Amino acid sequence: MALFKKKKKEEDIKIGTTDIVEHAKDWNVTDGQLVVDVYETDKELVVQSAVGGIKNNRIEISLENDILIIKGERENPIKDENKKYFSRECYYGSFSREIILPREIDTGRIEAKAKDGILVVRMPKIERAKNKKIEVED
Repeated sequence: MALFKKKKKEEDIKIGTTDIVEHAKDWNVTDGQLVVDVYETDKELVVQSAVGGIKNNRIEISLENDILIIKGERENPIKDENKKYFSRECYYGSFSREIILPREIDTGRIEAKAKDGILVVRMPKIERAKNKKIEVED
């Protein structure tokens, strides 16, 4: 199976009931990845992401050089150890995402808000003068 770094014994793999997240933990697969939209307006860069089910205090946002880093953890609200999944598409556990910013931003005015399950990070762009006439002094 391509999801795993090592091949499991055939008797350990039961198609249809395999808990992929548990196997991923066994094989040290990295965190889940947050899905984001990144766009710009005339005045700002915006990162938008669906973070339904994640409490605001479980989201960490930081900026390192030109990279915006969003980390967090989504907890499964139902803790039933006897679950046998037929399909598992919802991700629970740690996630992270690094986004290389395509424009220079004003780091002192970044805003992040989460409302109705949508995280929006607004970063005002720094506008540099593109053309400037320079006078020659006598």
